Amino acid sequence: MLLTIDCGNTNTVFSIWDGQEFLCTLRTSTEHQRTADQYYVWLAALLAHNKIPMDIDAVIISSTVPRVVFNLRVLADRYFNCRPFVVGKPECALPNKPRVDAGTQVGPDRLVNAAGAFDRYGGDLVVVDFGTATTFDVVAEDGAYVGGVIAPGVNLSLQALHESAAALPHVDVTRPAHVIGTNTVACMQSGVFWGYVGLVRGICDRIRAEYARPMRIISTGGLAPLFGQGDTLFDHFDENLTIHGLRVIYDYNQTLGAT
Repeated sequence: MLLTIDCGNTNTVFSIWDGQEFLCTLRTSTEHQRTADQYYVWLAALLAHNKIPMDIDAVIISSTVPRVVFNLRVLADRYFNCRPFVVGKPECALPNKPRVDAGTQVGPDRLVNAAGAFDRYGGDLVVVDFGTATTFDVVAEDGAYVGGVIAPGVNLSLQALHESAAALPHVDVTRPAHVIGTNTVACMQSGVFWGYVGLVRGICDRIRAEYARPMRIISTGGLAPLFGQGDTLFDHFDENLTIHGLRVIYDYNQTLGAT
């Protein structure tokens, strides 16, 4: 079975693929101090709880936190007796090479999203990922990542607002009943929610105009469903886009190995 690991700045997601479907998806906080042994104990306990056998013989990793990769490599080697594929490393080939400025290192998560989105929806896409940062990834007609936009994430913006303005409380992200807030919390929620709706729509409109081709907008990430409520921002919401992209890249490398 294949273990896909998507390590982001906030959370790390482990998913088990049995060749036909993802059996489970498990989430933990990203901590660079966590050892391979700790990962294994946590993973083994949850798989046992879900009655899933620990028959893992392949691992693929995407990580935006370089310090975490070493212990994830040790996890694969020590407990699953395999050398993991790490997206962004030379030994992990991509189905379509990115077309960006020479010397630019594209975030592994963005490459994975591009691969997963192209496999499911074809080309000419904008993938909007609501993570620690809100990223916009442009996927060309042939599936190549060709650039994008990085904006502060929703929770990051709320945290900055709370920490920089002593009188403003920390609030949860939600769609407010009205645009005009009648108390401090409602005002902040309206500003964040409708502000990000405007940000996403405005950036996507500008990308479409500059790209000069019809494009579909795909959303993913934890807060994507919230911003898709009763609005026409997105053509598709794909909760499992990143782990699907990891499987696509793994399968592509397996194909190369068989030739």
